[in-house]
Amino acid sequence: MLKSGASQYVEFKSIDASFVGDENGKLWNVPDSRAAIFKDKRLSLTEKKQLMRFFKLVQGHLASTVMAGSSGGDGNGNGNGNENDEEEGKAKISEEDLERPFVEYLSKMQLPPKIKSIILYAIAMADYDQNDMGVCQDLLKTKDGIDRLALYQSSVGRFTNASGALIYPIYGQGELPQAFSRRAAVKGCLYVLRMPVTALLMEKDSGSYKGVRLASGQDIFSQKLVLDPSVTLTSPSASPSDLLHDSFRFLSIRDIKGKVARGIYITRSSLKPDTSNFLAVYPPRSLYPDQITSIRALQISGNLAVCPLGMFVLYLSALCDDANQGKRLLNAAMNALLTFPDSVNSERSSTVQSENTERKPTVIWSGLYIQEMAMGQFDSINFTLTPDGNLNYNDILDAVVKLFQDMYPNEEYFSETTPPENSEDDTELTQET
Repeated sequence: MLKSGASQYVEFKSIDASFVGDENGKLWNVPDSRAAIFKDKRLSLTEKKQLMRFFKLVQGHLASTVMAGSSGGDGNGNGNGNENDEEEGKAKISEEDLERPFVEYLSKMQLPPKIKSIILYAIAMADYDQNDMGVCQDLLKTKDGIDRLALYQSSVGRFTNASGALIYPIYGQGELPQAFSRRAAVKGCLYVLRMPVTALLMEKDSGSYKGVRLASGQDIFSQKLVLDPSVTLTSPSASPSDLLHDSFRFLSIRDIKGKVARGIYITRSSLKPDTSNFLAVYPPRSLYPDQITSIRALQISGNLAVCPLGMFVLYLSALCDDANQGKRLLNAAMNALLTFPDSVNSERSSTVQSENTERKPTVIWSGLYIQEMAMGQFDSINFTLTPDGNLNYNDILDAVVKLFQDMYPNEEYFSETTPPENSEDDTELTQET
């Protein structure tokens, strides 16, 4: 966003806190900083010392890695004769440990199950049960876990008005594509609104792509085409060519890498009376024995302009194999967090009930759906990825970089440019609009 200049058109607000849920549905603060660890009433003094010691080890490993790289070391904690090399070598995690599963390394460090769960699922944001190799579809390695911890810890308190590790765009995530679109328009991009594409144009002989046909009947020719993964197009009915029809067959088929269950719920009160915007994570097995994936709950309030003031929007998400599993995951979290009207509760009587005795917000509207996560496709006709189950955009950004490099192999990705003189006025106009 900084390189493209899109950050000029978006404002962010802090997600005030992060919580982890227990088997009773109760939410506890995530001890993600020194101050948070000391304030945590759930952890014993011994557990606090263990967590502090582990965080210190991670910071020492990262510091020694950076120092070894800057001093021309060999990457194994060995520098060029610096007197601190021996101490750095002790702090640095071995290559063998970096390649082993993160959950095994945490066990090696003799961390108790409670601490391991917080690190794996509330800070490193692992999706699947890392203790069960039979169901874990994404086993986190130590090196990846350390990188995630480093990113999280470097984000805590980074901005003066953001005490937590997460930020969220004011007016919602829909502002992000709008910001990039606005920036692209400033750079000369042409937009045609309310003019859908009705067909693709293909070469009769080779079946290769050559352009699109608009609803107005106008044909636009190009060498490449980028489509949203949800778009489906058929070949023009005027052409009976079998070759043409075969070339369109892939447009109705997507490679699916999994599914994610998503729920949206509107309430008039916060799940936590003293906190408006926060993230809560229910680790695997925390709500019922067959829960094999984490369930994430993101509450956003009216002060982020995603709903009227005095109201709250709760987003639930969890990776799943099928619709039944996804609904059960979300229903378990819903029963732990929310109260439904009697007619709705009676329909959900088969789901796991929460033992949390705290007063829970009543849902005034809800929606639940299962989203297929389609893989990207790179050719003359390109498809982007669908949003995945992560809270970040890492996978999507990696796919975008690959797409750009395939389309423009000799061009620099977001080359540095000087901000336009009228960028400040342009930003003010956007905010007023």
